[in-house]
Amino acid sequence: MPDDLSSLKDDMTAFIEGHGMRRFPGLVNYDEVQAVMWKGEHADAWKDFVELAKAAGATFLTMEAWLLQREELDELVERLRNAPYTSDEDLEEARWLRAYIAKTGFLQLGWAYQGSLFLYEVSTEWYDRYQHLLELVEDFGGIAIDESDEDDEH
Repeated sequence: MPDDLSSLKDDMTAFIEGHGMRRFPGLVNYDEVQAVMWKGEHADAWKDFVELAKAAGATFLTMEAWLLQREELDELVERLRNAPYTSDEDLEEARWLRAYIAKTGFLQLGWAYQGSLFLYEVSTEWYDRYQHLLELVEDFGGIAIDESDEDDEH
């Protein structure tokens, strides 16, 4: 997997448009809608995904490309620095991500069919690390608060 998915994004754009389809810029949050994730494992699985969308009658696909912005990374580093339960390793890992500023780390394609959204996603290893660190600071600095339920109290 390359460290920058920009050329893959360009290939996807050309392939989609070559099939006479349009692209709708947007990210599908599959936590909020009924979605089915594509499970194709080979490098060109996204082509099969696009061809299936075309065969199902889709005239457009949603498309999202995420680039690491300096401001976002700086904010993550600052949040890690101020979080009470993050380690020096976490902070160093976030600083290590500076090598990927302005690179594409995540792509998502999607299309709707009979009330469901079908999604294809690909990400780089560094994007997955970035997301892990982001979740760390959002989960109270890395410690998940375990709330006891009422049965434990009785």
